[in-house]
Amino acid sequence: MPFVSIGGVTLHHRYRPGTGDARPIIFMNSLGTDFRIWDGVVSSLGDEMPTLVYDKRGHGLSDIGGVNSIFDHVDDLCGLIDHFDLGKVVLCGLSVGGLIAQGFYARRPEGVEALILCDTAHKIGTTESWNTRIATVESKGIQEIADGVLKMWFTPAFHAERSADLDGCWNMLTRQALAGYIGTCAAVRDADFTEAVHRIAVPTLCVVGDQDGSTPPALVRSLADLIPGARFEVIRDAGHIPCVEQPEALTTLIRDFVASLPEERQAHG
Repeated sequence: MPFVSIGGVTLHHRYRPGTGDARPIIFMNSLGTDFRIWDGVVSSLGDEMPTLVYDKRGHGLSDIGGVNSIFDHVDDLCGLIDHFDLGKVVLCGLSVGGLIAQGFYARRPEGVEALILCDTAHKIGTTESWNTRIATVESKGIQEIADGVLKMWFTPAFHAERSADLDGCWNMLTRQALAGYIGTCAAVRDADFTEAVHRIAVPTLCVVGDQDGSTPPALVRSLADLIPGARFEVIRDAGHIPCVEQPEALTTLIRDFVASLPEERQAHG
């Protein structure tokens, strides 16, 4: 089990060196999940490119660490990239992971080769909606909202046909550290990259499940419209977490997008 201390916060991660000269790709997971949601994608990619997944602070086996803003998560990502001496990277972030990617670009644009923004937006939800969620979780626990969250995460077909996977995801969500979940809710509530995304100047792919109940296609499309030259793709038969529900479709989009980057941009170093 690989662990590393970044600024005094211990992060659980898994790094797989790739073959060839492709840029490393880093996957950032969504609220209430750990890095295992990327297993299907990372497995499909194999050794095509170096991959790094990690549990953001407050989630999985990483320290809670205290979360005051999205930039606390950005700090951790900066530290991981420096620790592995990765140089320029491709960032692939889902939901809050997409906000972390946007925050990292705002801080270190020179360190980003390309962005893959999955089921995310420049601003997610409203202050009222997040405060309501925080108050509910504080008083009754994550299990109080779990069923409703899973309805947004996955399509009705997933609920009907993949009961064991659904149970596992319910367990993953409800077993997250309460303080980490609440802190990240507040970080998402306060994050707003509406102005910053206009300055993104690297190839960007925005992806969304066609039945995403958390960041619907129209919202993700509005993000793509704000980013100069961004590409927008919809994954059929997927909710908020296509890397779990439709990993093959997402992997194909990622592979094709990375392959489309200019060759000089792909060279690692």
